[in-house]
Amino acid sequence: MSLVALPGWSGRDSLARFAHRIAWPLSCGAALAIALLLAAGPAPAEDKPTEGKPTEGKHSGRRAEAVRRFNCPEASQGVAVDDTHFYAITNRKIGKYEKATGKLVAQWEDAKGGPLRHMNAGVVVDGKLYCAHSTWPGQPRLSSVEIWDAATLKHIGNHSFGDFGGALNWVDWHDGHWWAVFAYYSREEGPEHVRRTTLVKFDPQWRRLAAWVFPQEVLERFAPSSNSGGSFGPDGLLYCTGHDRAEMYALRIPQSGSTLELVDIVPVPFAGQAFVWDRTQDGTLFGIVRRTREVVEAKMVEPAK
Repeated sequence: MSLVALPGWSGRDSLARFAHRIAWPLSCGAALAIALLLAAGPAPAEDKPTEGKPTEGKHSGRRAEAVRRFNCPEASQGVAVDDTHFYAITNRKIGKYEKATGKLVAQWEDAKGGPLRHMNAGVVVDGKLYCAHSTWPGQPRLSSVEIWDAATLKHIGNHSFGDFGGALNWVDWHDGHWWAVFAYYSREEGPEHVRRTTLVKFDPQWRRLAAWVFPQEVLERFAPSSNSGGSFGPDGLLYCTGHDRAEMYALRIPQSGSTLELVDIVPVPFAGQAFVWDRTQDGTLFGIVRRTREVVEAKMVEPAK
């Protein structure tokens, strides 16, 4: 496994070079028109994050910038992290890597014909790796938390929710409680269903205590999918991602009502999917770029005063 250098030129540079190639046989006026049209074209395609560029909507000026990138074939759903390793997660397989070197040190894979279908996010708590799992896109949507010994990657248990409503996409441990999102997808179930995506707070024994839904502005940015990742930040806010956009949403648990409050939209160098705050390093996150099978280590950057 090798570290990958950060890109040396942007998508806009790509468009300019493309315009130059196709325009040379045309008249000067036609070439200029094509170049201007391409330069003003649509936003970058899915899974091509635009690092550091502001997004529309609420934006404080904070952003996350990539520090290192690692090639990991398992990096298609999410990533978890502890003090010495990170864990790249795909539907039925986990790769454990050294944080310092990016070296693969262990793997786990479900047996052929085994029960796991769609693992997504993960979090390491007290030496155990907890992964959100569901039978998405199958029906009914059955959900469980699968548990591994982080040191050995031996599967040691699970908690089954059964048909809880929606697909379990992530879990986190915060303030003495478990938190989880059960997602509905606008692409598969219709745009009216994604608003049923629900954040649930559980006690340590997974008994449901409270629940909230996402604000409309965030739901619109999730489209055409849903919430993919979630992790509580060092400021106590809940940060969530969709499946496609290179941004995360800082949300506050409301003092009244049942809808989460959008505080900030933060550009990040990974294109949605499940991510995690590294609670062993200040201001550090780990995310993935699914298209290129990369794990991305990123640092938060505060706006200049």
